[in-house]
Amino acid sequence: MQISAPLTRIIGIANIVVVTVAVIGLSLLPGEKRPHAEARAMVKVQGSVEPPSPSPAGEPPGVVATPDFARQVHANEAGLVPVLMYHRILAKRLASIDRTPDQLRKELEALAKQGYVPITAREFAAGDIRVPAGKFPVVLTFDDGHPSHFALDASGNPKPDTAVGIIQEVARKYPSFRPVATFWINREPFGLVDQDAQAAAVKWLVDHGYEVANHTWRHPNLRALGKKKVREQIVRIERLLKKLGAPPSTTMALPYGSIPRPKKLARTGSWDGTRYDFAGVFLAGAEPSLSPYAKKFDRGAIQRIQSNGKKGECRKWCSQYWLEWLNKHPGERYVSDGDPERISIPEKLRGNIVAKRGLQVIAY
Repeated sequence: MQISAPLTRIIGIANIVVVTVAVIGLSLLPGEKRPHAEARAMVKVQGSVEPPSPSPAGEPPGVVATPDFARQVHANEAGLVPVLMYHRILAKRLASIDRTPDQLRKELEALAKQGYVPITAREFAAGDIRVPAGKFPVVLTFDDGHPSHFALDASGNPKPDTAVGIIQEVARKYPSFRPVATFWINREPFGLVDQDAQAAAVKWLVDHGYEVANHTWRHPNLRALGKKKVREQIVRIERLLKKLGAPPSTTMALPYGSIPRPKKLARTGSWDGTRYDFAGVFLAGAEPSLSPYAKKFDRGAIQRIQSNGKKGECRKWCSQYWLEWLNKHPGERYVSDGDPERISIPEKLRGNIVAKRGLQVIAY
């Protein structure tokens, strides 16, 4: 996106505002290289934007993108992607960063109606964006592993007004809305203390395509810690995730969006014999993220957007504002060509992307 100079200067201030709001909200809490998946059979589509026969669950219909096809669907895989940031989902909001079940449901349904398809942070950071042609990726992220994010009822199904329950509900109502999200957890995922219960929760999520990954052990401000303490906070969660049966994290979210010193500590390092190496580190956010193919995409500081309405500090920096902005500026938004093996862009944007992923670039 070509952001105006005044907006660029304000972004830094906006990040600080978002972090400050997060600190206030979290203070109310009780107590405490896989660029692409395996190749799949693809059907070449010529002269039509209608998808071919259905693909396996979670996969878009297979196509081989061509310049003509990319032009028909207005593909722009150098465009902006909304990475939405959620915290607690509460019937009664206690902090400005909280959302109610109805607010979450309404936002997700709006995304589904507008043509957005969820992918995980892991998939986004890897550039493994498998979204049907003409549709838009969106990344749903939930910080802190709060009990309101995930819990099972007596029948073994997600409770209705939890984040996962709502995502599954919206996906049933809108079949094109893929039911996946990323949950970045701390030391007591989803408020569970018993390790067997933690493992059961993680297993359910991973088995259903959700990502469970690293948000540090105690949610500290990493910028205020020494190097060894930063590495310890990250590694301890990696060890917990391994015990619980989750795959190694390829993404992490910075508590409060606070970047440690030096910055590279957030992406790669080791402590007590255990290494970590993330494909993407996510901020607290203030704007949509650049495409992972963009030359200026920074894997160590990926932008997110706080989910919220257009009030107070969110008049220009939260989800309602930015989703409306993207709808009004469709040429700035990431639009999929439906082909994960190719990057399709308008000719004028050819110089904005990195083509070092072994993928064919189609410029039309």
